[in-house]
Amino acid sequence: MAWAVPSVMMDRAGRRLLPGGRPSSVGEAAPPSLHHLEGRDVVEILITEAQIQERVRELGRQIEADYQGRPLTIVAILTGSLIVLADLIRQIQLPLRVALLQASSYKGATTTAGALIINESFAPDVAGRDVLLLDDILDTGHTLATLVHRMSDRGALRVRTAVLLRKKGRQEVQIEPDYCGFEIPDAFVVGYGLDFDDDYRHLPYVAVLPSSHD
Repeated sequence: MAWAVPSVMMDRAGRRLLPGGRPSSVGEAAPPSLHHLEGRDVVEILITEAQIQERVRELGRQIEADYQGRPLTIVAILTGSLIVLADLIRQIQLPLRVALLQASSYKGATTTAGALIINESFAPDVAGRDVLLLDDILDTGHTLATLVHRMSDRGALRVRTAVLLRKKGRQEVQIEPDYCGFEIPDAFVVGYGLDFDDDYRHLPYVAVLPSSHD
């Protein structure tokens, strides 16, 4: 079951905003990592770093229990899933293989999905293995649904899916992720690997992109 979390508003100085837009006191200041947003618009933090790490640990334990004694390959979809991949595999105490696959329907400074482009030059050999497809976000569902079929065609024993985020009200393809970190509202989000025009990936939390970029 996915988590749902409240949001937090930050100002340009990295201070948490209290109800009514008043900045928090020094004792309530946001973590030092927020200095990366200095000079930018206020961002709305949907999921904090601590919440992400706790949920990733839970998912790791669940995956470890489900794949005992099975030949597991985790196939991460570039580029947004790199950070969750690194954190997740360290929580899974099982022999496993890691592979990367490049697929995207967003390009450059756009917040609207376009044609799905898949680069199979790094496609792994998954014949006879269980595959867990790992993506940063389930949006329309086209990417995951297509890649599930591609992995099956390559001879995978079983293909399951895991996503950090699931965006409500956006799916166009019927696919149910086997593992899901958080359900989020229909907003363009950045941070923890997710980007806008190759920016914001480094943020340790997930936040809504300022509306001026939409």
